[in-house]
Amino acid sequence: MDSASNELAVAPLGAGDLIDRAVRLYRQHFLTLVRIAAPPVLVSAAGSTITTITFREFTATSSEMRLAFFVLLWLAGVVIIGCGSLFSIIVMGGATRNLVAHLLWNEPVSMSTTYRAVKSRFWGLLGGSLLMASWLGLAASVAFMVWFMIFYFVALASVVLTKLSNWLAVTMGVLGGTVATIVALTLFFFLAGRVAYVPQAMLVEGRTVFSAVGRSFSLASGNVKRLIAMALFTFFATYSALALLIIPLGWFGWLNGVDISPFSTWPAWYAIGYQVILQCSHIMLAPIWMLGLSLLYVDERVRHEGYDIELMAAQKLPEMPELHGVMSPFAPALVTKKSPRFVPPPGPLPTGAVLGLDQG
Repeated sequence: MDSASNELAVAPLGAGDLIDRAVRLYRQHFLTLVRIAAPPVLVSAAGSTITTITFREFTATSSEMRLAFFVLLWLAGVVIIGCGSLFSIIVMGGATRNLVAHLLWNEPVSMSTTYRAVKSRFWGLLGGSLLMASWLGLAASVAFMVWFMIFYFVALASVVLTKLSNWLAVTMGVLGGTVATIVALTLFFFLAGRVAYVPQAMLVEGRTVFSAVGRSFSLASGNVKRLIAMALFTFFATYSALALLIIPLGWFGWLNGVDISPFSTWPAWYAIGYQVILQCSHIMLAPIWMLGLSLLYVDERVRHEGYDIELMAAQKLPEMPELHGVMSPFAPALVTKKSPRFVPPPGPLPTGAVLGLDQG
């Protein structure tokens, strides 16, 4: 195993280290990671294309039957986008397992290994992804309500201040809006971070869905800043890549008389082309987010449980023998199957025995 991989397992990561090491792994396994991330994004891309086409037809048709058909088709596109997002969460669990195996045994990072791990726990991962999506929706709703309440009071204060000074009112509005946005984002990532490690706990530790949710809540402490840093980095990197890819399309559209302003109505070919390029940029950058969350999961276990010691022990020592129906408190660094239910050892030890062995 190379030194970079070893370093990933033994040092707690700050936000900058997390991004740096995710990018380094991304560069080392670029094509493989793009292939891993591509299927979920392609599903979302199909849904985005359908919604783009049908939304444009809402005002272009005069037939009620056709309008109803396009509305149903648009809803189908939204469902497909949601399925693609759930699929991304599911694949993240397989990617984390592959990453931990890479740290332990220098197992190659491969698409087949990742999707084989996903296949082994697909329905459980689907249930966990649905719970995560529900929680994220709740987190977004709470964050929006907090943002709205702060912004509402700031707007009222700005209206009062307009009687004194327009400049002071504008300044108050800008600062208040900024503060409201920062508070809402912090609250959202604080809540969203509680379930960030559900697929990882299922595939690395072999937990059931609800056990993985509880495990994620117990691990997710102090990860807000790093989650925000990862989200901002991925957002700006994605749209930087989009800007580079969209320039040729924009030039071609402008030469053909297309108003490329985002507030104008684009021709169908330009709107679809824009969506295709947007999804291509997501395919290019999705592995960084996937790697970042995987590394963050490993880092949380390093910080809370000395997982780096477990990883080094798993590298150097043979696997612990299994007892039928009993889960050792010293769980392996990477389970090879679903964790069994803990069962206490049967009966007390015989009198005069040490560790269950006869003295003679």
